[in-house]
Amino acid sequence: MIVRSFKDIENTDRHVRSKSGTWESKRIVLAREGVGFSLHETTVYAGTETSMWYAHHSEAVLCVEGESELTNDETGETHLITPGTMYLLDGHEKHTLRPRTDSRFICVFNPPVTGREDHDADGVYPLLTEEAV
Repeated sequence: MIVRSFKDIENTDRHVRSKSGTWESKRIVLAREGVGFSLHETTVYAGTETSMWYAHHSEAVLCVEGESELTNDETGETHLITPGTMYLLDGHEKHTLRPRTDSRFICVFNPPVTGREDHDADGVYPLLTEEAV
């Protein structure tokens, strides 16, 4: 059994800040746990824009704080994301998130991330692997 809090992982290697400066992520469950998914708390900052494309991962995202606009870059469709709203990237959709206020999300990735990922120039996380401990 693993018990840990987001506070436990602040300023550790599980607390990842993007090179772009638009988000930070506390990665509480990673590939090394060997459970088949990763679980994160991600904060995106008001007034920024992050374009993403999870070509190698599926992601479920639950908003727990804030207000953001989500655009499906493939269709142009936009959605207002507020607390209690979930979106699922089940088709590897290219998308852009524009937080109107600082916004906090709980995110689940499959396959799990290692904790070292950041978006590349295309908004993609590389598919990194790691042995479970």
